[in-house]
Amino acid sequence: MNPTTAVNADPMSMLGVHHDDGGGTIGVWSQAAESIQLCLFADDDSRESTTVPLTRGERDVWTASHPHLVPGARYALRVDGPDGPQNAFDPELRLIDPYARGLATRQDGGWLSQVVDDAFDWGASRKPQTPLEKTVVYEAHVKGLTALNPAVPEDLRGTYAGVAHPATIDYLLDLGVTAIELLPVQSFVSEQRLSEAGRINYWGYNTLNFFTPHGAYATTTAQAQGPDGVLREFKGMVRLLHEAGIEVILDVVYNHTSEEGPGGPTTSLRGIDNAAYYRQNPDGTYVDLTGCGNTIDFGNPAASRLVLDSLRYWASELQIDGFRFDLAVTLARNAAGDFTPDHPLLYAAIDDQALHDVKLIAEPWDVGPNGWQTGNFPRGWSEWNDRYRDGVRTFWLRDIDDARRNGHPPVGIGPLATRLAGSANRFSADRGPLASVNFVTAHDGFTLRDLVSYDQKHNLDNGEDNRDGTNDNRSFNHGVEGETTDESILRVRRRASRNLMATLLLSAGIPMITAGDEFGRTQNGNNNAYCHDDELTWLHWDWALWQRSMHQATRSLLRLRAQNPALRPVRYGKFGETIPSATQMDWYDATGATMSQEDWQSPDSRTLQYLAATTHEFEPLNRILLIVHGLETDIDVTLPAHQGVTAYTRLWDSAIDPEGDDADAADAAEHAPGDAVRVTATSIQLYRAHG
Repeated sequence: MNPTTAVNADPMSMLGVHHDDGGGTIGVWSQAAESIQLCLFADDDSRESTTVPLTRGERDVWTASHPHLVPGARYALRVDGPDGPQNAFDPELRLIDPYARGLATRQDGGWLSQVVDDAFDWGASRKPQTPLEKTVVYEAHVKGLTALNPAVPEDLRGTYAGVAHPATIDYLLDLGVTAIELLPVQSFVSEQRLSEAGRINYWGYNTLNFFTPHGAYATTTAQAQGPDGVLREFKGMVRLLHEAGIEVILDVVYNHTSEEGPGGPTTSLRGIDNAAYYRQNPDGTYVDLTGCGNTIDFGNPAASRLVLDSLRYWASELQIDGFRFDLAVTLARNAAGDFTPDHPLLYAAIDDQALHDVKLIAEPWDVGPNGWQTGNFPRGWSEWNDRYRDGVRTFWLRDIDDARRNGHPPVGIGPLATRLAGSANRFSADRGPLASVNFVTAHDGFTLRDLVSYDQKHNLDNGEDNRDGTNDNRSFNHGVEGETTDESILRVRRRASRNLMATLLLSAGIPMITAGDEFGRTQNGNNNAYCHDDELTWLHWDWALWQRSMHQATRSLLRLRAQNPALRPVRYGKFGETIPSATQMDWYDATGATMSQEDWQSPDSRTLQYLAATTHEFEPLNRILLIVHGLETDIDVTLPAHQGVTAYTRLWDSAIDPEGDDADAADAAEHAPGDAVRVTATSIQLYRAHG
């Protein structure tokens, strides 16, 4: 726990519980409250043992001290204030301290805050601090990752300890990812409508408190030890991942809370200062920019302070390496509700010394006015690139479907080339390709296998008559909806899966793999499985031969990415200039000639050769040649003659379908510039260029 702050310090630094040898002091911010009481509880949490009034101080920070406010103490807040359409004070309610480090369940199903013992031996572990250009993100769910893994002891499956088990860590290291991005682990609850329908919020995008690890993800043993045990297990997971060199990124949900709309449960912020924390109209109706019932008002500095303090806590005390911000546009809306790329919260996160080594990743949209802002966040932030996702899916799936229906695809290869090269049309030159977090799938949407197996979503099991989930999937079932035994269809689906994965891992930018895509996980066509905590969403580890092949292909591609810095530039290149840590790019058509304007745009010329060479700064000269062919006909491609290149060695070919053998079993024979090589329909080949 932080030490008691000096009397002359910023009052806002006293928020939450601080203790010393004399007990503890609590600070709570509320502008509109008229009284706040601290309620301490005995072992029987139905009875308040002590009530202490808080005193309003500078900057609307209320404080109180008590000798029993020490680790293990359970407490709540009672807050009273004026009536009014924008207020929701109720002194009968027991509220969670927004800065609580621990949560305990009350006998009536509610919550109490708990002061935690945060002592922990971090040993010699340190944050890996993987450079962005070498980062490969693996998006996973704490429970779903290990719930069915027979290599993890049964009592650890589906827990923080399961993520930290050697079997899990060895798997991640062998695959070649550098960071695990965990779906929300800040304490969350299911929405009222889900609970009433007998379902749950599995993903966790419904935060109850911004400072506490979700208790249900801890082992039974840790849960029995209370919040202290949960916190220790979480820290232990981070320590072991760090010792293995794996970073931990958290998906955080600061844009709204589990208090939902005005008819939702009042558990914390609403009862402390509804008018300050939530966007409202004058009549008290909520302005919902998140689609979740409420929207935190980041036009209010107190809301921004809450988020920054939460980030500092997770980054410093729990050693987290990065954050992916759900609906991040909401965090950058001013008092008028407009998105502002120079919002103080965005820059505070960049400039804060406690966050200097933290990766910041925005989901650059929300559901409010002008909510799509991909490419508009400031330098220092990376962003989920939905245009990358859409472009890659369209090229390999939607366009091929259109070609079968209409005789030719609708567009040429130009849009895909832009994505391969780092989406320079979307991100400013000073931000470069590492502003783009490239992804083809995420937790929200089809899995990679389902993208190549379904034309339509199949969400009936969600209980919403298939109305939920997006209809714009840009998928292609290749002739049969869902599962099939037709080997000709299965063969093309497998190649399409390898094409999608190869494009992701061979593009400039930061790649993100969704857990299970590396071996062909399916959700049976469900593209919105947020309410399924079962085998539909958990990873299965009993693989068929083709799944082993897909896993090997992904593993091989990740090694090739690591070995070839030309695939992962830090900066955009400029024609005729040598930019350090950029990639010099040359583009050729199937004949080995420089791409013409017609080649970029023609639906009949969907073949390119992409020659990329590093510009020396930290790594030696490296050249690769990537051949992309986007038509369902085989073609002969003439390898380009390029100054300084004397030979090409083929490293990988998506057309190889070994059914369990090495997926990178391409012949390693050298080819000379000017040689013709056979390229299979809709496939990718990667070469190293020698000189």
